Amino acid sequence: QLQLVESGGGLVQPGGSLRLSCVASPYTLDYYAIAWFRQAPGKEREGVSCISSSGVSTAYQDSVTGRFTISKDNAKNTVYLQMNSLKPEDTGVYFCTAGQQPCRMVVAGTRQMDYWGEGTPVTVSS
Repeated sequence: QLQLVESGGGLVQPGGSLRLSCVASPYTLDYYAIAWFRQAPGKEREGVSCISSSGVSTAYQDSVTGRFTISKDNAKNTVYLQMNSLKPEDTGVYFCTAGQQPCRMVVAGTRQMDYWGEGTPVTVSS
């Protein structure tokens, strides 16, 4: 069973930055696409970003394009989500997920991922 552990969440002011990390064990991420989802209070969960197993392809929700960057470090078996220019509407619990689905479909919500972490909270507020 693949396990995913997120870290890096916290409280940040609007316009600030955070970097989320997702560490996988005990298996390598070489065979999995990794996606970040988020869920704001009172709202449905939504796909934010995804990176393919090869690391070549990425996908982003329109609202984060140009502000968020997803990347992968195979040596550390870790995926990162760099979040810049944060807005209050980015607030929520961010979940790391893994699966073998096409990234665009995962972010669009038409494909489900197989493994989920417990989440890390992000609060953007002044």
